[in-house]
Amino acid sequence: MGLDRGIFTVSLDFELYWGVRDKRTIQGYGENIRGVRRAIPEILRVFRGSDIHATWATVGFLFFDDSADLKRNLPQMRPAYRRPGLSPYTYIDESPELEAVYHFAPELIRQIARQEGQEIGTHTFSHYYCLEQGQSLAQFEEDMSAAVEVARRNGFSLKSIVFPRNQCNNEYLSVLSRFGVECYRGTQASKAYEASDQAGQHKLQRAARLIDAYLNISGHNTYALQECLKSAPFNFPASSFLRPYAKKWAFLDELRLRRIKNAMTFAAANRRIYHLWWHPHNFGRNTSKNIEFLQRIADHHDFLKKKYGFTSMNMGELSVLGTKCDEESAPRNLMRAATIQA
Repeated sequence: MGLDRGIFTVSLDFELYWGVRDKRTIQGYGENIRGVRRAIPEILRVFRGSDIHATWATVGFLFFDDSADLKRNLPQMRPAYRRPGLSPYTYIDESPELEAVYHFAPELIRQIARQEGQEIGTHTFSHYYCLEQGQSLAQFEEDMSAAVEVARRNGFSLKSIVFPRNQCNNEYLSVLSRFGVECYRGTQASKAYEASDQAGQHKLQRAARLIDAYLNISGHNTYALQECLKSAPFNFPASSFLRPYAKKWAFLDELRLRRIKNAMTFAAANRRIYHLWWHPHNFGRNTSKNIEFLQRIADHHDFLKKKYGFTSMNMGELSVLGTKCDEESAPRNLMRAATIQA
């Protein structure tokens, strides 16, 4: 069940304002959101030039054309978060009109899907927080049902999920297969990346993650395929978050790049999986700086492809690979069991 080459996996949390609504205002963060429409074609251009495959985990709300279209298709059961301001439904109910540039993106979804190697996955219907107090499994299932339905109406079958804020709830994994979802992006093993609700995220953890983006304090965070296929749904954990350009940290960008390239090289040389992720809105400001940085990562992918056969697969393609491995190993496992019984 091992790989014959290393694999470069990319996933993007595609959410527009829905992903930051409870933390930021449109007045303060609107430039980033508006810039997504400039950033995505540039990201796709880089991916196309290096044949990089990616999963775009898309919030279900983005499939709609406008407020009226969204409001006609809201689920009956909604998350009952205890923390005020978390539920987007109050925001929707109180907003007579939601500006499309911040809330909807059906044309961008179609543009992404048209490019070879790009998978449309799910980031849940409503940017659902699976570890926040008050919500329940039944509410999550209602949310997933809505996500699958709006994707289906637009011609997509969802195979991959990224949990918003990386709030992976192990108790919810068993229901994913009911919706056709075969894999998810888990978190790194380090305590700094441990999944929790918002209240469980401490300053020390955030500081450790910031340092880890520049200096290797948590390891390369690469994965053997068999580690990812221990149980269904398959877990293809994150390796690194691609932090956006920041002027005050720009003097450390060579360290940031070296941190990523070293982990990619380790994965390529040892036939392991390296999984990079970020949000399109991270590139909404300083777009040219961020694209230049991404291009240098893509160039390193090309170098490793020539040297080690490093290749790129999105999460759905990795899931197909895992299923094939299971099918191939099944006859061997049956023969082994028969030998033992004999």
